[in-house]
Amino acid sequence: STEGRYWVHRPAPHAAQVLLLTGTRPDAPLAALIPLDADTIGRVEALTRFWRAVEGRPAIPDTRITAQQRGRLRTMMLAADGRANGASYRDIAIFLYSHKRVASEPWKTSALRDKVIGLVKGGLAMIGGGYLRLLRHRRRP
Repeated sequence: STEGRYWVHRPAPHAAQVLLLTGTRPDAPLAALIPLDADTIGRVEALTRFWRAVEGRPAIPDTRITAQQRGRLRTMMLAADGRANGASYRDIAIFLYSHKRVASEPWKTSALRDKVIGLVKGGLAMIGGGYLRLLRHRRRP
């Protein structure tokens, strides 16, 4: 293209696209331009993960979300998917937590009911664009 040449490192799903600016030689050492802004830390970590992949080194863990948050995100997506496919909140609760646990208390006043409704709302918010927050590090005020 007019900007330069595009290079794809590795096939999907782990592909990374790189733009080699006009005049850049792919066999010469390359430079990365990283804007200095509120997202710099995330960009530096992403560049580190990319460099490790190019060099064939083991991946480093992504520090943007914890294992617990990752598990909750998965549960939110399951709950939102169930709701989008016509499942009731009770059906979703039975799928996620077992029939025995759901039947152990009155459904209308169950804390589990409130939890499932919150999971569905959170999942739908992620689907609606909230997932973009996952790409950024949390910042202290």
